[in-house]
Amino acid sequence: MRDMATNAVDETEATQATTDEKAVDTTKSDEVPETEVPAAAENAQTKEESPSGVGQGAAAVVSAALGVVSLTGSWIGTVASARQNLVGQLETAQNAGVAQQIQAVYGDAWQTTALWGGLFALIALVVGVVTLARPAFGTPGRIQAPWIKSVAWAGVALGVIGLFLAVLKYTGVLLGLPSAS
Repeated sequence: MRDMATNAVDETEATQATTDEKAVDTTKSDEVPETEVPAAAENAQTKEESPSGVGQGAAAVVSAALGVVSLTGSWIGTVASARQNLVGQLETAQNAGVAQQIQAVYGDAWQTTALWGGLFALIALVVGVVTLARPAFGTPGRIQAPWIKSVAWAGVALGVIGLFLAVLKYTGVLLGLPSAS
């Protein structure tokens, strides 16, 4: 009887050993071969290192926004114009001629507005051109997204128009001061 008990224990141990071997075999089949892991890590590093174009997109939008500001006016241009208007009122003598008073009070303020509009237009133009030229100095073979080019070209166009209008306003060709005589 004792032999039977020993045989039963031996059979139980043999069954457990077979089960343990299968468990080990199962874990081995789930492992990823070492050659595949570096390739996946390499792809992850390449994606992280490559530029996404977010900066170029932001610059293009800033260029277009500055172009719009140059055409519509800005808060800083309005404040500078009002300040220049006040300075003109304070510095103009009461006995000054009408033409001199108009120029000091309104003309200088108008020119200040034109200068600020021209400054915003110039910045829009420069940012747009730099955004369009950026791919030439970046990663070779990387293509700039079409929407970035479109918005940057819009910024350049608005900057050119704003600069042109600012020059016309400053020189008095566009909406010049009325004649005092």
